[in-house]
Parts: sequence; C-alpha cells; structure tokens
Amino acid sequence: MSAAVLIKAGEKARAARPGHAAQMAVVLFGLGLLAALSITSLSLGVRPVALSTVLEALSAYDGGSVDHIVIVDYRLPRTLLALLCGAGFGVAGALIQAATRNPLADPGILGVNAGAAFFVTLAVGLFGFPSIHAYLWFALLGAVLVTLAVYGLGMAGGGMAGRGGASPVRLVLAGVALSAVLGGISSSITLLNPQAFDAMRQWAIGSVAGRDMDVVVAITPFIGIGLVIALSSAGSLNVVALGEDLARALGAGLVRTRILTLVAVTLLAGASTAACGPIGFIGLMAPHVVRWFTGPDQRLIIPMTMIYAPVLMLCADIAGRLVLHPGELEAGVVTAFLGAPVLIALSRRRQAGGL
Repeated sequence: MSAAVLIKAGEKARAARPGHAAQMAVVLFGLGLLAALSITSLSLGVRPVALSTVLEALSAYDGGSVDHIVIVDYRLPRTLLALLCGAGFGVAGALIQAATRNPLADPGILGVNAGAAFFVTLAVGLFGFPSIHAYLWFALLGAVLVTLAVYGLGMAGGGMAGRGGASPVRLVLAGVALSAVLGGISSSITLLNPQAFDAMRQWAIGSVAGRDMDVVVAITPFIGIGLVIALSSAGSLNVVALGEDLARALGAGLVRTRILTLVAVTLLAGASTAACGPIGFIGLMAPHVVRWFTGPDQRLIIPMTMIYAPVLMLCADIAGRLVLHPGELEAGVVTAFLGAPVLIALSRRRQAGGL
C-alpha cells in the first residue's frame, strides 16, 4: 500500500514539474529581474542618479563625489540588505510551509519575527546593547524560542493535533497570539524608555534604509549558513510532504529534518529581523509564487525562492520610495499592503497547490 501511494505521489510530482527548458527560463528571467531591480535601487531615491554614474561609482569610486557617496555608502548597503533579508525571509517561509505542511505558514504569521524583535527590544531597552553585533544573538535566541513555543502550542490539546502533529490552524492561532503578546510587551518597554528606542522606530516598522555596510557584513555569514542548510534539506522535505507515517515507513529521518529546518529558520529569520526589523509576508508570498512555476518539488522551490523573494523585497523597497516621493514608505508597510490580501485569498482556498 505504501509503495502504491509513493508511486502515485511520484507520478503526480513529475507531472507537475516543468521541463528543464522552462525551469532555466524562469531562473534566467528571475536573475535578470533581480539585476535590473538592483540597479534601479541604486539609481532611485530623493536624489536620482543616472545609470552611467551608478556604474562609475561601483567601478571607480570617488570619495569626493556626492553621487558616489550616496550610491556606495547609502544605497549599496540598502540594496544588499534587501537581497540578503529577502532571501532570508522567503526561504524561511518556504521551509516552515514544507516542514509543517501548512500553506499559511510564514515567519511573521507564526511569530518567529515577533520573537526575534522582542528579544532585540530586550537587548536594547534593558541591557543597553546598541550594536547589531551584540543584539543579533538575542534575535536568534528569540527566533528559536518562539518557534519552539508555537510548535508546542500547536501540538497541545489532544485529538488529531496531539497525535498526528501540529495542526495548521493551531499553529497559525498560536503564532498570532504570541505575536500579539510579545508585541504588546515590546510596546510597553518602548514607552517606559522612549529615548533608548528613538533610533529603533524605523527598524520596528521594518525597513532596509539607514543601514551601513557593517550590518551587511554582520548578517551575511548567518544567512549564508542558513541558505546552505535549507538547500541540503530540500530532498528530505519532499519525503516529509508525503506524510509522517509514509515518511517513517520509507526510513526518512524526521527528527533530523525538523532540527535542520529549525536551525535554518532561526538563522534566516533571526538574522534578517535583526538587520531590518520584522518585515512580514515575504515568506508567505514568495514560495506560493514560485510554486506556480516549479510544482511541489522542494529542490526547485527553495533555490527559486532565493531568487524571487529578494525580487519581492526590492519591489517593496522601490515602491516605498516612489509612493511618497520625495518622502519614503518603509518596506514593511508595503509588504503588509500586498501580503494581507494574499493571506485572505489563501485562507479561502481549501488547499494550496503543492503542499
């Protein structure tokens, strides 16, 4: 019986998988779009800069030129953070959706971002750590603790959730509840000491603006390791998607896969939140968009998400600069406007494709 189910699932996955030429076309299109958006991000702002000046600043930096300083010292770190944190949030969302078999899972919805943000608030407000090199570790700790808490609450209670794993509905409810509680406590701490949090107001909304290259250097190793773990776990997540009973029958290491997923989500979501704040919905939207082209194979979903999640992040950041020009709208606000309708649409569907 298990073999028959496995054969049927394999045939379904092969039928849903696009051809090699189509996969390469999607990859090349995504990389081209990513390059175009990166150049646009370097060019647009309160002070528009010509493309030729952007290329000149990147190839032959002149510290005496105002345009070069704007591009290299301000917009380049911003663009690199959008690329890194976009990939971090997106792949973290893809991992959570695959591991929990929950199409509504997202680091923001499940409270992972809120946990990281809460611990950063503690680090800055109670312990006086102003540097990301110090509070990055608090963000990672908060991400892993809240992930464990949400999963534990999702398995609590009995019934199918207690015997067969965490129910998707319970996970979402637990994540929303914990996010609300931690958000309320964070706001209270902020009100008690507003001077200490003046510099964090933009961060709390979710933005890649105002960061320097030190922030990029600080988070790159964590996100890089998280992405490597995610790519190495893709094959195991395909087996998990068949269901826990069949995965055990096939000899899959469920505990190992869940531990690796937890480590990767902690590194990706924790580091991204520490750098640019709790930006939501990137991890929800990007994997669903990617599944339209890849089907249910995680070996395709995860690397494609690494391309298209930064595309969404850059689009949100660029749109925020254009909507209120010459002012700016933070990327976290733009993704909320885009992500809320997507979440409502997905919640009305009986099931999400590929899960």
